[in-house]
Amino acid sequence: MNYIEFDFTPEDKLQQEQLIALLSEEGFEGFEETPGTLKAFIKEEDWQEPRFYDIMGLFPGLKYCQEIVENRNWNEQWESSFEPVLVNDFAAIRASFHEPITTVKHEIVITPKMSFGTGHHATTYLMMEQMAEIDFTGKTVIDFGTGTGVLAILAEKLGAEKIEALDNDEWSIDNSRENIDANACKRIHLYKAETIEPSVKADIILANINLNVITANLDAITAVCKPDTVVLFSGLLATDKDIIIPRLENNNLAIIGVFERNNWLAIKTKYTDC
Repeated sequence: MNYIEFDFTPEDKLQQEQLIALLSEEGFEGFEETPGTLKAFIKEEDWQEPRFYDIMGLFPGLKYCQEIVENRNWNEQWESSFEPVLVNDFAAIRASFHEPITTVKHEIVITPKMSFGTGHHATTYLMMEQMAEIDFTGKTVIDFGTGTGVLAILAEKLGAEKIEALDNDEWSIDNSRENIDANACKRIHLYKAETIEPSVKADIILANINLNVITANLDAITAVCKPDTVVLFSGLLATDKDIIIPRLENNNLAIIGVFERNNWLAIKTKYTDC
């Protein structure tokens, strides 16, 4: 399977973050950020030329080039560029080829795959930072859009009794399974699905996805809430704030806090059932 690699030269950090958010919604799976440049990867079969040019029309003057790359070559490149994610002294995510990180309370070891780009580190950081403030002991957790599985793994390390982790992407499921096994987790039920199955009621829901997926699935999310269920959202740009907050409130999700990092948001809510 071949991928198309796009090399962009964004004007600034904000434009780079906007590109990542928009391209993620169109099937781009891997991002590599360096000062002044952004590499974005999409399966050749998934690239929709008209939609791509619609996005490019939002950024007049943006320079980019593209080339076809082999899947194997991209995996090697991505693995070699993967850097650990540290959240204060609370938690760290590292690859198996990194040295152990002994300065944090919780360490998660993952196998980096092409489906997960460095552009999502800000949202992962925000989610983990807020998870540090939540009591997971004995709780039932749903990780909606589990990606690498790191939030589900962290939930188990924090004492969750049962974790339902789902994603609609086969690569994500395979990678999550590797990471769950690598971290010796026993209480995570991993499955592939487009949306949450209404089989359990959750005490905590983690949804690090994007604006469109979140808004399209608010009914499914609230359907598995108990009174006072904590729902933590991310994958949202700062510019999404005025769109998402009214929709959350209209679905009985009271805003507890809004947190920002590098133009990305995390929003902590509580289901009010009123």
